[in-house]
Amino acid sequence: MKLVTNFHLNKRSVEEFVRVLLPEAMEKEIFGELEYVEENKISITVRIEEKKATIIEENLLDKIEDQTVIMLKTAILKSYKKNYPWGSLIGVRPTKMTRRILQMGYSKERVRELLSNIYLAEDDKIDLLFEVIETEERLLNKELKNIYIGIPFCPTKCRYCSFASYEIGSNLGRFYPDFVKTLLKEIELIGEFSKRNNMRYESIYIGGGTPSVLTERDIEQVLKMITSSYLKEFIFEAGREDSITREKLEILKRYGVNRISLNPQTFNEKTLKDLNRNFNKEHFDEVYRDIKELGFILNMDIILGLPNESVEDMLYTLKEIENYDMENLTVHSLAKKKGSKLYLENYEVRRFEREKIEKAIKRLIKKKKMHPYYLYRQKNSLDWGENVGYSIKGCEGRFNIEMIEENQETVGIGGGAISKIIKKESELIDQIERFINPKDPALYIAEMRERHDKKIKLFERKGD
Repeated sequence: MKLVTNFHLNKRSVEEFVRVLLPEAMEKEIFGELEYVEENKISITVRIEEKKATIIEENLLDKIEDQTVIMLKTAILKSYKKNYPWGSLIGVRPTKMTRRILQMGYSKERVRELLSNIYLAEDDKIDLLFEVIETEERLLNKELKNIYIGIPFCPTKCRYCSFASYEIGSNLGRFYPDFVKTLLKEIELIGEFSKRNNMRYESIYIGGGTPSVLTERDIEQVLKMITSSYLKEFIFEAGREDSITREKLEILKRYGVNRISLNPQTFNEKTLKDLNRNFNKEHFDEVYRDIKELGFILNMDIILGLPNESVEDMLYTLKEIENYDMENLTVHSLAKKKGSKLYLENYEVRRFEREKIEKAIKRLIKKKKMHPYYLYRQKNSLDWGENVGYSIKGCEGRFNIEMIEENQETVGIGGGAISKIIKKESELIDQIERFINPKDPALYIAEMRERHDKKIKLFERKGD
């Protein structure tokens, strides 16, 4: 692709945008022209062979520094008459971007105009953004921190998964005992540091991988090391029914865990088998009954657009999930992620009749009396959709909101866990520094102490 403009821009950003949304334009010459027109307005005109499109908007370059690049991308879409639900808004965190514009003092009506004009976002997606942001504003709390504990083992590795995860029965499974010992030591060290510095946490999330792959004894050892008295949320990503027992759930309840995820992803058992994911419907229902009986807040995840699933298959899953009484439901659009087997297999994420699915989701959410409370997007996702968390009022997951909005600092413990330090750069912009634990169990075991010391220095330096 050859890109010629009369203004400075990050060409790689535009190339990546075209590669993802308009691959047919990758071999073309693209010309972009910036003009200052009328009073305090700018115009971006794009020419690609015989195609042409112009976007005109108020000059907001003193507030939105990448406005010209945004408008160029949108004009490229417009020149090809491409209509995506989110338009050119392909960022992972559209709510964070929209909140920032609102914080600049613009009215909702003006922000709606900007999202429609310079991003080409459709009205229903803009409505979704505003509904999520309204809930976020009520729950966001920058004064507290959160903890993420990563367990990088699974019973089997799902083909769509790119997370830090290794099969417990694989060669790396031999590191499991020493991983648990090292994890317990890191939790102890973080506990000592937190106490010395009076650090206050709102939530702890134990994820992975599949944390329920831990034995009953090891789950209890880990939970014994954690003080949960002042937490609003203590979340355990049980995830898969094939690694959950009643005894594990009782241990979790005894030590203060109050939220559990049980994630079918789909109720089509052939799909799950093809994805290398074990599933026993009878045991799934038994685990579900135990979770409800013990009084956990329950989240379920489903994924739309899994390989070889038809619209009818997806509608079947949405119909089946009506039978379960959960407080949270997260609906994902399949994304082909680097590191997953689907990516290595060059699987092509396909488009489908999204309107049918969205109508079914709306019916389900209305029936369950839920509302959307967080959302994020991913590159290479199915039909350029979004991942949305729905909740019954009062049961929203604070950890999910804080992570997507990058509003709270995170202390990462365990395999592949990411710590996040936030520094205020300006009134509206934060600078975020990340520190990543090794996801490989052997490397984590070998380097935990050294990495811990470096991580602590980051938090200490931030407090100076």
